[in-house]
Amino acid sequence: MNMVDALDRGVLFHPDREAIVCGDKRYTYKELGAAVTQAALGLKFLGVGEGDRICLYLHNRPEFLIALYGALKIGAVCVSLSPMIKADEVESLVNDCGAVVLVTQKELGVNIPSRDLIPTVKTIVGLDGVDANMDWDTLLADRDDSLATANLSPDAPATMIYTSGTTGKSKGVVLSHGNLISNTNAAKYMCGMKGEDRSICFLPMSHSFAQNFISNSTIQAGGCLIILKAFEMGSALETMAAERVTRFYAVPPIYILLLETPEAAKALESVNYCFSAASSLPGEVAKKWKEKFGLTINEAYGLSETSPFSTYNHEIRHKVGSVGTPIMNVEIRIMDPEDNEVPKGEMGEIQIRGPNVMLGYFGKPEETAEVMVEGGWLRTGDVGYIDEEGYLFLADRIKDMINNAGLKVWPRQVEEVIYCHPLVRECAVIGVPHDVYGETVMAVVSLVEPNGVSGDEIRQMVKEKLSDYKVPRVVRFVDDLPKNATGKILKRELRAMELSVKEK
Repeated sequence: MNMVDALDRGVLFHPDREAIVCGDKRYTYKELGAAVTQAALGLKFLGVGEGDRICLYLHNRPEFLIALYGALKIGAVCVSLSPMIKADEVESLVNDCGAVVLVTQKELGVNIPSRDLIPTVKTIVGLDGVDANMDWDTLLADRDDSLATANLSPDAPATMIYTSGTTGKSKGVVLSHGNLISNTNAAKYMCGMKGEDRSICFLPMSHSFAQNFISNSTIQAGGCLIILKAFEMGSALETMAAERVTRFYAVPPIYILLLETPEAAKALESVNYCFSAASSLPGEVAKKWKEKFGLTINEAYGLSETSPFSTYNHEIRHKVGSVGTPIMNVEIRIMDPEDNEVPKGEMGEIQIRGPNVMLGYFGKPEETAEVMVEGGWLRTGDVGYIDEEGYLFLADRIKDMINNAGLKVWPRQVEEVIYCHPLVRECAVIGVPHDVYGETVMAVVSLVEPNGVSGDEIRQMVKEKLSDYKVPRVVRFVDDLPKNATGKILKRELRAMELSVKEK
């Protein structure tokens, strides 16, 4: 078993079909397979063996996938580093995983620590002329014309993806070949991926959503992956139209922006499937998207620790506001604080069990034991409920729950109401300290038109829909909300900003 088996099948069954497009670079499956083999042979030449870790510190580009598959082909473990991190974090994460090879590019070279600070790294492989021990073309030098893909155990480590660290220090999520294969097969089957599909990927390939659910699943289905370095409105819309993209993957902030963009309709003409992930999509946004473009925005639920696909809101029976039912071979249960399963319809912590659940956090047995409980269940730290038909509905992260004088406020419920205002672009609801109530509710809002709505109007709208204790006492307007690389709003930063203001 090996994740690269999917690519090998593509080379065998449809060698001349396009596999990757990135600007003027185009690879057929045959060409991609050949490049991956040369990368694998290059890594072997450098002494990389089964179980060794190599780090990719790259923006989205074909070489990311070539290096990833080259490592997996020989049984090495590929560790993805976000291109947004800086030198100190690069040093910390490279040392944490004990990488023996680091692949990077000139644009990120300024963040590469001096060699004495990353002692396990024997070779730095560079692209675009970055200072390195070996350049990329030398790694891919013609050493042989064949190399069998390593046949590994389903539990053999394949990739390591570091958590975003929004709640603390990043942890390396170790995913096995069995995890990746089961998850990409589920995505291909349940989301209806086909060989003629052309999927766009502008979200960071260092993250599990773009790496596994978009990129690996596209290769698993025999489709074509259209790679962009990042989301930039003009180039994204131009590429979608020119390359006749059929599958559109994005995060809620991008869907919100496209609703305001007149040129989006033409770019979406060839699209027949839309998918949103990374954070909950406001129901009002999904409704407006369907009305404007005639396309359903499909949603799922998962996290890096589950490869990430865990539930899917099926097109054949789509429930608005839900993230769907468990995917094949995966179980979901809802537990109370005493670790008892709650009845249908009641809130509790979401736990997941199945072939998609990670091996653990690299080198952190205690942290792994905190989330992996008896019976192979993963504690997600997310709160939700399951209805009578088995559909999962998300509330929030446990840590985001607001305790207002002993009364629980789930931010997402308040956010859904605020999003109904036509002038609201984005919002986030957080808890902030209060001398009397312990915590009180604050809404941070970004508007389509500056000064288009007042805080009193926002509060009144919420008051008409929800209990008084859920109404924001404070509404703060900002131009933009802070987000991580995948578009998830960083509520921890919002809370920190509010506390810093209060302390002045």
